[in-house]
Amino acid sequence: MLQHLNLVVQCVLVATVVAVALAVVINRYRALEPVANAVSAIGLTLPSFALIGLLLPLSGLGTPTAFLCVVFYAVLPVLRNAVVGLAGVDQHLLESARGMGMSPLTVLFRVQLPLAWPVILAGVRISMQMSMGIAAIAAYVLGPGLGSYIWTGLVQAGGANALNYALVGTVGIVIVALVADLLLLALGRATVSKGIRVS
Repeated sequence: MLQHLNLVVQCVLVATVVAVALAVVINRYRALEPVANAVSAIGLTLPSFALIGLLLPLSGLGTPTAFLCVVFYAVLPVLRNAVVGLAGVDQHLLESARGMGMSPLTVLFRVQLPLAWPVILAGVRISMQMSMGIAAIAAYVLGPGLGSYIWTGLVQAGGANALNYALVGTVGIVIVALVADLLLLALGRATVSKGIRVS
């Protein structure tokens, strides 16, 4: 369970940094937004087994392929939400910040990202839950986590302990996913300003 949680958390952290950086660029060059939406839509329809097949010649069996696969899918929901969140920041607030003499970077980190954070965090929560399942599939390439139990159950289908293996893996992933979501809820309570908190 710790391996599974560790893999997913690391992947989602990397994905969040990448997605927010891309969203900042897209927010600056709005013509890129349709392209980003199209890439997200296509990426989410790409079967994980197909992506694993494409990655295997590059990164081989083991954790690197599992990591790259999970990061790829984890980026997509965060990117969509980050684009929406940054686009939804009131332009009058941005003009006021610039009028106060704030630099573009200060406006980004002191105004835009804090106001967009609730929407971005919602995307991170979606990404975290989705990545739990993707990480299980990534065990097919000998990646770490609870997916190995599920694969063992499938390989031993019809055997005495096949169902037990599958149940252990499945229930374990559900528990890890619930714990991770509770931690993200707590993070939201701690980091979202009361003035913009929706619940």
